Amino acid sequence: MRKEKHIIKESADNRIFNISVTVLLVVFGLLALYPIAFVIIASVSDPVSVNAGEVWLYPIGFQLDGYRQVFTNRWIFIGYRNSLLYTTCGTALNVLVTVMAAYALSRRDLFGKPLFSWLVAIPMWFGGGLIPTYIVINRLHLLNTPLILLLIGLVSSFNIIICRTFLASLPYELQEAAKIDGCNDFAILRRIILPLSKPILAVLCLYYAVGHWNDYFNAMIYVNNKNYQTLQVFLREILLLNQNIDLNTVEDPAVVALKLQMAQVMKYSLIVVSSIPLLIAYPFVQKFFVKGVMIGSVKG
Repeated sequence: MRKEKHIIKESADNRIFNISVTVLLVVFGLLALYPIAFVIIASVSDPVSVNAGEVWLYPIGFQLDGYRQVFTNRWIFIGYRNSLLYTTCGTALNVLVTVMAAYALSRRDLFGKPLFSWLVAIPMWFGGGLIPTYIVINRLHLLNTPLILLLIGLVSSFNIIICRTFLASLPYELQEAAKIDGCNDFAILRRIILPLSKPILAVLCLYYAVGHWNDYFNAMIYVNNKNYQTLQVFLREILLLNQNIDLNTVEDPAVVALKLQMAQVMKYSLIVVSSIPLLIAYPFVQKFFVKGVMIGSVKG
């Protein structure tokens, strides 16, 4: 009888704990989602109401002027095209180089493995800096070319280490059996390793794609031609648009007010438009994300 009461009491305590945790998770989830919801709501609201702090949970003065300006601006389309190109091609190159380097470092029979591991780890702690990097890129004649945005972040030491740890956790007997069957290293990588590495490949794709899509600093420093710049550079220009209006050169205050309102509207609209590709891609890799990170983060 006492045992049954203890079980009932324990179950009630667990129920209270589960409810408390659920409530906390819901609260924190709403706090995390509200900024996204606010940007979407503000993008279709009257900018005057947004600046006055009247917009909270629903649009006020529904309008789509910001999206009209976004989709009629040719430079935004050029930036969107360039960002998609850099993200797709850059991510493919990043993953290719990272997997090949990680596979070599995961092999037990790699000659000089400790030395190569240190060479991969050193860039995580030390870097040449902006000015030496700029000088090297200039002497390689890569300035103001789209190729520099693909090469400057070609590989990440952190991602190599994560991928190497994941590949080292795979049964080494599979590689030995493939070698007995006559497979070379490239065949082993393509037929054995890659099919078993979908979780870590999804993680690498997400890491590199987010980095390419959000990158504006490299495009701003190394590329001056607007035809090669990324969407984030144009987004930055629009976000700073209201700070670059010279009030002394504009005679009509209504023109100033109109420009400020349009800049405010385009801020939120362009943030929504620029976030759509990653929001669409994330659900497809989310199921592999946790597994890939956890396996790759444990030393095997």
